[in-house]
Amino acid sequence: MRIDGVPDVLWLRVSEFIAGHTGLHFPAERRPDLQRGLAAAAAEFGFADSASCVDWLLSASLTRPQLNILASHLTIGETYFFRERKTFDALAEHVLPELFRRRRGREQRLRLWSAACSTGEEPYSLAILVQQLLPDWQDWNLTILATDINERFLRKAKAGVFGEWSFRDSPSGFKERYFTPTPDGRFEIAADIKNCVTFAHMNLAQDRFPPPAIDTNAMDVIFCRNVLIYFTASQSRKLAENLRHALVDEGWLAVSPSECSQALFSRFVAVNFPGTLLYRKGKVEERSPSAAAPRLDTVAECAPPAFDAAQQSTPPSAQSSAQSSAHLSAQLSSQPSTQPSTQPSPPPPSPVSSEAAQGTQAFSLQARALANQGRHGDALAWSERWIASDRVDAAAHYMHAMILQEMGEHEEARNSLQRTVYLQPDFALAHFALGNLARAETRTAQANKHFANALHLLRGCPPNALLPESDGMTAGRLVEIIAALLAQPDRPLSTSEASPNDKR
Repeated sequence: MRIDGVPDVLWLRVSEFIAGHTGLHFPAERRPDLQRGLAAAAAEFGFADSASCVDWLLSASLTRPQLNILASHLTIGETYFFRERKTFDALAEHVLPELFRRRRGREQRLRLWSAACSTGEEPYSLAILVQQLLPDWQDWNLTILATDINERFLRKAKAGVFGEWSFRDSPSGFKERYFTPTPDGRFEIAADIKNCVTFAHMNLAQDRFPPPAIDTNAMDVIFCRNVLIYFTASQSRKLAENLRHALVDEGWLAVSPSECSQALFSRFVAVNFPGTLLYRKGKVEERSPSAAAPRLDTVAECAPPAFDAAQQSTPPSAQSSAQSSAHLSAQLSSQPSTQPSTQPSPPPPSPVSSEAAQGTQAFSLQARALANQGRHGDALAWSERWIASDRVDAAAHYMHAMILQEMGEHEEARNSLQRTVYLQPDFALAHFALGNLARAETRTAQANKHFANALHLLRGCPPNALLPESDGMTAGRLVEIIAALLAQPDRPLSTSEASPNDKR
């Protein structure tokens, strides 16, 4: 079978090539992710199609800049400040205060490492947290290292300028305190926060660990979240051991909830905090309440689901959007509507030729890739071509709305979202986004109506069902977000909470 003009056997060779040169693993279940990323890379390399790019990859000797371009299209850069907040709560309430207490007046040093920092929101969140907890932070020897395989992400991180999407779970007043508005409607981080973070290019799967030019030794805390989904089982085990060596005794490791694994992190002590789990360097038999580690009540029910690298199970994000959409639609079809529809039914989809379908897919890939890179003007143009090629594709209108919202065009974004729910009434994320727009404009009654529509749709889904167009968000997670919003009527969220690997 040929996909994008590339035979299956060549896709296998491409996957092996990428794993060998970058460490990124794309098994058969993640073939759609590989195809989307390679299509975007082919365009940047100047090839007319994926097949030509594949022929070149398998016959050429790529330079480091070329490998960096390839990696930039195969990794997800979607993140935001204080993502997975309960992990930061554990640091703020337990881990960091204990470190400060033990070292104050003695060896006043603190070393933190964001090992897959993406576009910088995570390490800057750590820097902000340290400054909030440690008034005399300037008297400490503070190191916050941030590394990533994606050079494009690192350039954006170093610039320290962010759009609204990066603040979608930030507390009230956060932007105003730590950021300065820019003329183009974005926000630049304060210089004292930016100067706390050192960025460097690093491939966590490389044989030589750590690289000579980067000091990753004696770290107190390492964040390595949403990384293992890209690695093979053997690479995951190797990385877990490398991270353990990089920590000081009693140092802490944070991974994403979906990556927690007793088998993979067997040489760590797993410590439950409210709503999250961290790993501490040490032996299981050494675990006891002491000055070396804060006493914690075990909260077994809060432990996240296990990710067993030894079994290499397919992560939820590896499922195709089409599968997720079909699953969600099946769950919703048996649920009655909360309100009778007063609108005419959307038009049935028109037959799309094979050639037109290929064009539609290309427009979709380009729009998504450019949006992820922050090139919103270009992404908007491609989303418009996507819509023109298939005007009844609800996903196209939703993507169009998200790009417009990031650009600050809220009224146009609202119009696109309304078209989305007209074409696909069970599009839960679109109802949620409409609620956020109304909430930001203090139209509380309208916002609550949209949130109620979203909740009604979500209640028909299993909590772990993936939402179409969310890049990995589950129905249960979105229900939690809406409940939190309704419980805090004075706090608006500016954009959708569609995050790639938040799989709770």
